[in-house]
Amino acid sequence: MKKAIVIGSTSGIGRELAVILSAQGYVVGLAGRRDRLLDEVRGSLTGESHTKRIDVGRPSEAMPLLEELIAKMGGVDLIVISAGTGHINPELQWSHELETIDVNVLGFAAMANVAFRHFRERGSGHLVGITSIAALRGGKDAPAYNATKAFASNYLEGLRQKATGLGLPIAVTDVQPGFVDTAMAQSDVLFWVASPEKAARQIYSAIKKRKDHAYITKRWRLFAWVLKIVPGFIYRRM
Repeated sequence: MKKAIVIGSTSGIGRELAVILSAQGYVVGLAGRRDRLLDEVRGSLTGESHTKRIDVGRPSEAMPLLEELIAKMGGVDLIVISAGTGHINPELQWSHELETIDVNVLGFAAMANVAFRHFRERGSGHLVGITSIAALRGGKDAPAYNATKAFASNYLEGLRQKATGLGLPIAVTDVQPGFVDTAMAQSDVLFWVASPEKAARQIYSAIKKRKDHAYITKRWRLFAWVLKIVPGFIYRRM
């Protein structure tokens, strides 16, 4: 029986993905900050599950807790990092920037580090990181958010390269969603908004195919292509 851990499973994409994985026969480990919500999600799953309260914003504490959950489950095949935060922050309030960096950089890297080391020791596995289409360019309204998602995307690429160098069947998937109808969708200009359920279904499809990269939903591939080729002198005025 396959085993998976979803970090950030108490809401949004992470919650819906945990439901899908359970329905597909996975033993699911649920990790998040709020015990009440963890228990609520666990009660909605159809199969065996385990919970662990993990706050990725406290990476030095989060790392051994993730290791404990992995050990409790007897090792896992798949780890999804869906935890993240962000603020629309045009005034550059430092507390918002710092929180975003703590969770999306330090916390993300800590969880990915534990996951990859487990898979290296195990000899195989699949690491999935939920980054964002925002990783492709900087953003004036949420500078830290865009920058931290770029960090996460590059960190995943480095781990994918490392897996290839080791000659191990460790898949590393970078999932870059556009707008999804969750608390993270804070922009004043929203379009192509997907439900968490639809986003999770497409992410699960990418997991099954062990893709290196996936835009969610698929139409965001077109937006990403345009965004990448916009010249800097135009982009900075947008």
